[in-house]
Amino acid sequence: MPAEHPVPGPAGGAVLGFLCDLALGDPSRGHPVAAFGRFAAAAERLLWRDHRAAGALHTALCAGGAAAAGAAAARAVRRSPAASTALTAAATWAVLGGTSLGREARAIGAALAAGDVGAARRRLPHLCGRDPEALDEQQIARAVVESVAENTSDAVVGALVWGAVAGVPGLAGFRAVNTLDAMVGHKSPRLRRFGWAAARLDDVAGFPGSRLTAALAVAAGPDPRGAWRVLRRDAGRHPSPNAGPVEAAFAGALGVRLGGTLAYAGRTEHRPVLGGGNRPVTPADIERAVRLSRRVGALALLVCAGSRLAYDTLRRAGTHGRPPGAGKGGA
Repeated sequence: MPAEHPVPGPAGGAVLGFLCDLALGDPSRGHPVAAFGRFAAAAERLLWRDHRAAGALHTALCAGGAAAAGAAAARAVRRSPAASTALTAAATWAVLGGTSLGREARAIGAALAAGDVGAARRRLPHLCGRDPEALDEQQIARAVVESVAENTSDAVVGALVWGAVAGVPGLAGFRAVNTLDAMVGHKSPRLRRFGWAAARLDDVAGFPGSRLTAALAVAAGPDPRGAWRVLRRDAGRHPSPNAGPVEAAFAGALGVRLGGTLAYAGRTEHRPVLGGGNRPVTPADIERAVRLSRRVGALALLVCAGSRLAYDTLRRAGTHGRPPGAGKGGA
């Protein structure tokens, strides 16, 4: 029988991984997400057909493979509490992106504050997929705030939620699904059918994290009442079921107006305005959005790691309370 964990296992690993991301940002070399992206791109070249079934196979192979690899790694170290905690910490660090998100947003904010719109345009593709040449200073600032809001859910809170629910396989699977959606889930003519499965799976996987992100943005923001009002009124107007609540909560919390016309490579989208009646975004709001994102991430860690620790503690207490032989077959 394996020894009981003397350390708080997945919860402790999540805290360590979060602190690594806070201190170091993304790994500078050999990033597992980048390696997964290369694998997914190679699989896409082999499997692409203008059909949903081909896309579903691609999604199952890539996302399922990532989750299975996480499960195999967790199983290999399950008898060692220290190794199990270290694996969870490493996986958490690898899939979180909160610090790098803040750095990129602040770099663009600094360029705008210096009046260098050209530098801000060159930096924007590091953060989101919009066409920077079509954007002025105010539109760039709005794009950054919207990206900070959405990626707080995708790159921080959602990962913490799935890590708490399913450990290392949950962390790996969630990041794989989110990466696939970014790669093939957009509605270009080539990927409209092939990327359908990745986009729908990302909607499902992102649902709990986006709701927790929105709730924490309401609680942690400078205007909880305004955030709650905009969240209730505007979240359902957004075409994305997960970005809508998050962006609406950030818009209300910061007292700004998000949404409107968006220009991507080769296409234009006209989205409903979130936070109508609020003022337009300014470059100074980028720093405010990053600070709100950091608070939301810290609160999400407390919620997710605390919930997992409570669950594991109750489970161990229940196991210890069973009489000898309970649950075993016998006459």
